[in-house]
Amino acid sequence: MTRKDKLTAQRIYILLGGLFITSLVVSNLIFQKFFYWYPFDVEIFGSKLFEISVGILPYPITFLITDLISEIYGKKRANDVVVVGIFASLFSLLIIYAADVVPATPWAPVDNNTFRIVFGNSVIAVFASMLTYLFAQFVDIQIYHFWKRLTKGKHLWIRNNFSTWFSQFVDTFTIVFLLCTFGIIDWVNFKGLLVSGFLFKVFVAVLDTPLLYLGVYLFKNRFNLKVNEELDLL
Repeated sequence: MTRKDKLTAQRIYILLGGLFITSLVVSNLIFQKFFYWYPFDVEIFGSKLFEISVGILPYPITFLITDLISEIYGKKRANDVVVVGIFASLFSLLIIYAADVVPATPWAPVDNNTFRIVFGNSVIAVFASMLTYLFAQFVDIQIYHFWKRLTKGKHLWIRNNFSTWFSQFVDTFTIVFLLCTFGIIDWVNFKGLLVSGFLFKVFVAVLDTPLLYLGVYLFKNRFNLKVNEELDLL
């Protein structure tokens, strides 16, 4: 690779990392709002299918990005982004805590109580999310590279979907379990949220497979990469 190509690859890596961190932090901040999507009139364990947190919307993007980084930049670079995401979540947690501690002025559009209702559970949410995210992302990366080695760099759809499905189930189960344990969500909603959240993530993972193929194609075409070849930025 030429020096120019390496600089270009480095800039793209930083951009992908920025998108990853933004998606992760935002999902932790907006999780308390729930929405419904009823493509089918089905109830699961007393809950309508796809009654899920809006925090789930940006979250699958993180798995798409780590899969793309794993495929093009390698396992170490993907793990580096995950670690940075942990620090970003901790930093956002500290900012939220500081903003909650300082008193609001009498004329503030958002008073102390309103701020606490919206962001008060963010401390627990971010803590729970970090535990599940750390575990699920590392599981995703490990399984992804297991399938990549097994298929010798071929059959991209297998490693993309199999790694994401398993890691997303781990993530969904753990986060819902922790939120119910901390009393943020009632236990009566546990099974319905678990199934709805996991099925929604599976649906999104299937949809993002063409996007991963497109991203990998563009990278391989731009940097003349062969099958199973990764970019070396050093």
